[in-house]
Amino acid sequence: MTILITGATGNVGRQVVNQLVNRGAELRALVRDPARANLPAGVQTVQGDLLDVDALRRAFEGVSTLFLLNAVVPDEFTQALLALNLAREAGIKRVVYLSVIHSDRYLNVPHFAGKFGVERMLEQMGFGATILRPAYFMDNDHSIKDVVRNYGVYPMPIGNKGLAMVDVRDIAEVAAIELLRRERASEPLPLARINLVGPDTLTGDAVAALWSAALGRTVAYGGDDTAGFETNLRNAMPQWMAYDMRLMAERFITDGMVPEAGDVERLVQLLGRPLHSYRDFVHAVANATAA
Repeated sequence: MTILITGATGNVGRQVVNQLVNRGAELRALVRDPARANLPAGVQTVQGDLLDVDALRRAFEGVSTLFLLNAVVPDEFTQALLALNLAREAGIKRVVYLSVIHSDRYLNVPHFAGKFGVERMLEQMGFGATILRPAYFMDNDHSIKDVVRNYGVYPMPIGNKGLAMVDVRDIAEVAAIELLRRERASEPLPLARINLVGPDTLTGDAVAALWSAALGRTVAYGGDDTAGFETNLRNAMPQWMAYDMRLMAERFITDGMVPEAGDVERLVQLLGRPLHSYRDFVHAVANATAA
């Protein structure tokens, strides 16, 4: 049988595809432009998106397991509801869904609330699902490396409660493991949730200290100015998304993204190796910058 991947050409989805190809899985990907998808040989493609009902019906034919990843867009919730209804219509019972950690707590943050709604739908529709709940992607900080390097400031307003930043490589490998576990089970397995976190829970000052050590000069934490954060983001994204990100940052400051007891140990056991650390991420960026 076949595993269908949505979001296959994005940062997470592409790595999930590669992990599954390396494990010999039969894959299909829903993509907007197959000619530009640049996926590994042997991966089938269906042209379309998560609002294209006819394309979804074609994509779901003969599929046994679904990896559902949809981007932060205004109609993200609608996309997921359409996909899951059509998946059930096609007889698909096994799903791995990429949600977000604390989706049930950050309910004033639009994309968190939407993902929690999808989690509830998975439960109520009776899917055998793994809900992956990643913390803040450390890879997002590629976007601010020039600010850190050129101005000596870590600009993300993450506060002093701490974030357990996670590496996309760890997210993708756990996703592949769970997809194959469900795909190869004789019967659909019970619903499960997995928090995807990094090995360390870091404050703004701690992150700045790691950059300082890696670059060999002082980097300061830029502080908790979420209004300024929103203003800066408006230069790179729509107003609604910048405000969504501001609301998320405000919850970083008031709540943090702290793992539950046993989260790190569970992931290490699942992967059979240590988790990638933010310290290693920072040193890799610093070394690439120096080269």
